Amino acid sequence: MGAQALLSAGLEKQLVGLGWEVAVQTELQNKIHELNPVLGTEDPEFKFLNVRHALRVSESSRAVADAVEQAHKAGRLAVTIGGDHSIAMGTLAGTLRSFPEACVVWVDAHTDINSPKTSLSGNMHGCVLSFLMGLDEAHETKHFDKWILPALRPHKIVYIGVRDVDEAEKRFLREHRISAFSMHDIDRHGIGKTVQMALDAVNPHGTLPIHLSFDVDALDPVEAGSTGTPVRGGLTSREGHYITEELARTGQLVSIDLMEVNPSLGSPESVSNTVRLGCSLIRCSLGETLL
Repeated sequence: MGAQALLSAGLEKQLVGLGWEVAVQTELQNKIHELNPVLGTEDPEFKFLNVRHALRVSESSRAVADAVEQAHKAGRLAVTIGGDHSIAMGTLAGTLRSFPEACVVWVDAHTDINSPKTSLSGNMHGCVLSFLMGLDEAHETKHFDKWILPALRPHKIVYIGVRDVDEAEKRFLREHRISAFSMHDIDRHGIGKTVQMALDAVNPHGTLPIHLSFDVDALDPVEAGSTGTPVRGGLTSREGHYITEELARTGQLVSIDLMEVNPSLGSPESVSNTVRLGCSLIRCSLGETLL
């Protein structure tokens, strides 16, 4: 629904207007829809895995990973829109197959680095990065051990905008010396200096490919409330746009995620604002500027 809402708002036409050649892969969405009835609504081994819908998330993310890898092989920049942030297991896995040296800028209210062992909810969108980094043997979880590799090194990821972090996640950040800039850092330094420090942390020479994963709940819910896990005190619209504009200026973006747009949540005005902002953030990450 999130992807369809962005497309229905004219995203493809907007990107063409910026000079991009756009190929929308709706067949991937259709493939995932076909998988869902086959895989069922709940994994019967949930009580042993401690993660919800493990089989569905694994197979869907695996299809996304293959699609992103194929896009890169065709010389394209991959933009993935959704939908649950667990999709990033696929987008990042696909990116790292094509660009093993890539660094990751993760813009989010949450760090999404719980493992199945530490997750309090069992929600896969909160465990994405533990699978990709191999923390707590997360990648060995059934259904994922056949295709996902711990290919992301802790020094290759930086967070911007976090403000809702579980204790176990804080421990992972400290133990693995993962760079993270919270809303406190943004309040203290301003968004311009914070983004520069973030890029210096993971891409000091400015030569590495960059994967941007942007969760709209990084924005304050006053601005983008149609999302599943909103947290007050987030980025302003202007700060969100500044991040995407600066990443576009690097010329190093190879993959972009825009996640967690949920048009089933919130008032019609909130849905409209969230979808509009989502489209705008994608445009800015692909080169749209104020002047």
